[in-house]
Amino acid sequence: MARALITDLAGTTLCDAERAFLKSHDPLGIILFARNIENTNQLSDLTEEFRNAVGRADAPVMIDQEGGRIARLREPHWWSGIAPFRLGLAGEEAAWLAGRLLALDMAAIGVDVDCAPCLDLRVAGMHDVIGDRAFGETPERVVPCARAYARGLEAGGVQPMIKHLPGHGRVGVDPHDVLPVADADLETLREADFKPFQALNDLSWGMTAHVVYRAIDGARPATQSHAVIHDVIRGEIGFDGVLTSDAIDMQALSGSHPERAKLSLDAGCDIVMHCNQPLETRIAVADVVPELSGDALRRVNAALARKTAPEGGFDKAEALSRLEHLLESAGV
Repeated sequence: MARALITDLAGTTLCDAERAFLKSHDPLGIILFARNIENTNQLSDLTEEFRNAVGRADAPVMIDQEGGRIARLREPHWWSGIAPFRLGLAGEEAAWLAGRLLALDMAAIGVDVDCAPCLDLRVAGMHDVIGDRAFGETPERVVPCARAYARGLEAGGVQPMIKHLPGHGRVGVDPHDVLPVADADLETLREADFKPFQALNDLSWGMTAHVVYRAIDGARPATQSHAVIHDVIRGEIGFDGVLTSDAIDMQALSGSHPERAKLSLDAGCDIVMHCNQPLETRIAVADVVPELSGDALRRVNAALARKTAPEGGFDKAEALSRLEHLLESAGV
């Protein structure tokens, strides 16, 4: 049985040591970064090589391909997309087209889970770690466009992953560097930040926020907070999909990487995502991550069962032309 772990790879091919690690520790899936990417043929070979190593043809391959500034796949080989905030201004059809176009490229190289859309709100005066990655400043703007974007991904055979539960917009610092704290009261969070996640709580994958929410748990970030995960994400928001941590290598978290993994799983994450570390550190984390079981296994199996092949009849040139028209019409 696969372990409750998403790991990453060092380069554009698997070395013998990395292949041995994948075979011996069997992580559920991998996430790709720019260092893994050269061209379409190379990436297709890499994703196939990973799946062969773990012996599971349906092992998830993930990527951060939101569109705009967060896009691992870029020109000249791929379309890098449109910043979600611009899509929010252009409307639902534009969001669907963007999702479908991004999925076209991802599916062709073996990527089947996109770590998108962001359901976070763009909040004035806050750090731009979210910024134009948000579809808008209100739930009323975010929900319809994020839903359309997610449906576009699904139509292209790629599963969306909503993030960052339960809302990442109200932070003054970047969790890659330091632990953010959200000081908003619970009423504000319920009336604004939680709402997009509640509206899209039927999707199969979700990612936590490395953010402390003082109104819920002043001691631990959501990723490692039993109260946030069980009371809010599973309870109030009603999300019953696969819950993966954001990457635990970020400086927002403290302690050794195996300790971070254990705290995240103990708090209620189904899966730990661990990236950007030497192989020995990846092995140390994998050593403490258990095989999938119980509700986590149920959720993963349900997510894998929902995967569909890309729908036919999609014309890329026509879609790009229509999207450009919608953006121009909206003045964005």
